[in-house]
Amino acid sequence: VQLQASGGGLVQAGGSLRLSCAASGTFLGINDMGWYRQTPGNERELVAVVTSDGFTRYADSVKGRFTISRDNAKNQVYLQMNSLKPEDTADYYCNAEIKVGIVTTDNYWGQGTQVTVSS
Repeated sequence: VQLQASGGGLVQAGGSLRLSCAASGTFLGINDMGWYRQTPGNERELVAVVTSDGFTRYADSVKGRFTISRDNAKNQVYLQMNSLKPEDTADYYCNAEIKVGIVTTDNYWGQGTQVTVSS
């Protein structure tokens, strides 16, 4: 199983970016999918998560600006980031809880994609 993230880049403050992450490989399904971010010297923090039923949860710092969504048919998760601020600059990682067996799940991470917001 692999998670492949894309969509990072450099944007001015107030701009928008859309991150995508696709899960590939052999598995039975996907539970929660989410996005985390990390800056140098800091722990990875939750940005947003979406359940298989579409329920969402956001970090307070991104509420109202970021929107997480998923396409279950494509095994993909997205993060639409609007009104970006310099403090959103970080490496962003997608995460998924993958059903690898009837009763077994494993947690997977994609490679980081860098988001840089200039002031």
